[in-house]
Amino acid sequence: MPSNLSTLRNIGIIAHIDAGKTTVTERMLYYSGFTHKMGEVDKGTTVTDYDEEEQQRGITIQSACVTFEWKGVTINLIDTPGHVDFTAEVERSLRVLDGGVVVFSAREGVEAQSETVWRQADKYHVPRLAFINKLDREGADFFGTLEEIEKRLDCKPVAIQLPVGSGPPHFENPFRGILDLIGMKMLTWVAETEGREFRAEEIPAEFRDEAELWRGQMLDRLSEFNDTLLELLLAERPVPEELIHRVLREATVHNMVVPVLCGSALDRIGIQPLLDAVAGYLPSPLDIPPVEGIDPKTGKKTVRKASPDEPFCGLLFKIQADRHGDLDFVRVYSGRLKAGSRVYNPGKDKKENVPQLWRIQADEKKQVDEVEAGDIIGIIGMRHSVTGDTLCDAKHPILLESITFPETVISMAIEPENATERKKLAEVLEMMKRQDPTFRAKESEETGQTLISGMGELHLEVITHRLTRDYRLNVRVHKPRVSYRETIERATEVTGHCHRNVAGQMLFAELAVRMEPFAHGGKPVVVTVGPGVDLPAPLLNAALEVLTQQGEGGGLLGYPLMNVRITVLGGKTHETESTELAFRLAARDAFDKGLREAGVVLLEPIMRLEVTTPEENLGDIMSDLQQRRAIVTHTHTRGRTTVIEAQAPLANLFGYSSAVRGLSQGRASYTMEPCTYGPAPPEVLQSFL
Repeated sequence: MPSNLSTLRNIGIIAHIDAGKTTVTERMLYYSGFTHKMGEVDKGTTVTDYDEEEQQRGITIQSACVTFEWKGVTINLIDTPGHVDFTAEVERSLRVLDGGVVVFSAREGVEAQSETVWRQADKYHVPRLAFINKLDREGADFFGTLEEIEKRLDCKPVAIQLPVGSGPPHFENPFRGILDLIGMKMLTWVAETEGREFRAEEIPAEFRDEAELWRGQMLDRLSEFNDTLLELLLAERPVPEELIHRVLREATVHNMVVPVLCGSALDRIGIQPLLDAVAGYLPSPLDIPPVEGIDPKTGKKTVRKASPDEPFCGLLFKIQADRHGDLDFVRVYSGRLKAGSRVYNPGKDKKENVPQLWRIQADEKKQVDEVEAGDIIGIIGMRHSVTGDTLCDAKHPILLESITFPETVISMAIEPENATERKKLAEVLEMMKRQDPTFRAKESEETGQTLISGMGELHLEVITHRLTRDYRLNVRVHKPRVSYRETIERATEVTGHCHRNVAGQMLFAELAVRMEPFAHGGKPVVVTVGPGVDLPAPLLNAALEVLTQQGEGGGLLGYPLMNVRITVLGGKTHETESTELAFRLAARDAFDKGLREAGVVLLEPIMRLEVTTPEENLGDIMSDLQQRRAIVTHTHTRGRTTVIEAQAPLANLFGYSSAVRGLSQGRASYTMEPCTYGPAPPEVLQSFL
């Protein structure tokens, strides 16, 4: 790794599915010299899609990390999935990255998952570049996509390149190069060299006026961030390229603008300038603010600078199964980490051994002795830590913000074929839960079946394939079903009682609580103490612990509770008969009474749906959506197709893939992602009562 952190880039490639992320990554690795042969997604020969399932499906399922050099800059690159079912991989990658490259298809524009990953990057304040890909495709529209980026993503895109040619069906003017608006050159790639070589020539007269117009717009936008550049423009003097690069970097690092580049990764056009932009405009660990956390002992805010001289601090952001043990991916924010050392996990108040450090290159690893601030490393041998945990120096503890993941929306039951495999299944599922924070598994006490939950049908399909293929488990798989939630209908105040003889001892406790619908806050169920509550701390803590456990356990119908606030209003005690056990029993009684009196509301997952269809199939698809209880929120045209944005209950979307293909003769496509939870129809609730 570089001793100078200014030459390090930790970046991610993020996008909607099929925008071309993995192909862009593959070209970057080839032109940087990391690989000597270009892999192809369709052939299953790419570096980052090394899993058998990824190769068969032609999609990315797991994020993969590779490190390579480009013109004196070391790039740690993470290729992330585009399918919404694997959004956790994007979430945890963006949490630890310093910059991102967002890939858009010039044909499809800004799609649903493009917006999702953009919002995730906004949440973590990740500076990014935009790369408009697939300009060789029929219907490609660079300028339309650029406009969508500005309007739909609420950002300030700055085009620093323009495409030459517009692709099929205009074969008399195919996409064949790029206009560089900073150096004012036309770049064309030499096909015979597989795109390794490209020529920079003067911009032909036919494109000169358009290039000058767009260069002027670029400089006008950048002049908002630099007085020197503004003065040069006002004086109508030439603007040096070096100044443009410097202003672009400063504005990008501070999330003020998004430089927009273009090309066709499949046709090997535009990748080298994209790598130059990664090195030139995206931040190094030194450019981002010091990482913030709290001191777990004092609760005070504390920071760590990106320096090897600071105390060690890192975040575990991914766990991957390995034949030698779990491989824990850790972003090192400060200090040094040595193999064979011990670190402290402040969230669990446990110390961890760090036996081995591994440099990760997709599915290959190389052992190293030490890493420093800014690096991403794999650790084998830790026992207690899980995704989102902080690791630090025990003498200088710091607790970083963890990683939050969306709730699961779909479940299905699986059963081992025989009793001997039940224990093995439980062990494998426990391991898979450690690896994937959006995967849940629990055994039903009523049926003995194991319920697994995930983000979508594809997510569960991939998991069941892994169980049968990788772990040789014989399991029966049942049809997927919706993961419902429960909430309460109205606010209520109740008093829980405990006045009984337990093991020869009289116990007494009364606990008054208020339960109310509550749609704000990070936790599904929030337990608080009202003003003026005067109960002994041990008794109050025992009651709060039970209320929290009951809230996490589920509602009257057995589904997880959400959007509920429970407030302790007060209680009564007895000098000798009030114990922690008494208040635990009173809290349980209050919880049960509150649920019954507040009334149950069954909530179903609502999906955000985006369907792209030819105009002639629009009527059939709209009619089908209405039958599925969908609410259409917006429609707009994109080239020759119509895009329908809608919200629909997941329960009515099973098998939608086959339906949409049948209604459009295979010409329509769709994406969906979890949006919110809404009340289920009365007939659905009635079926559970």
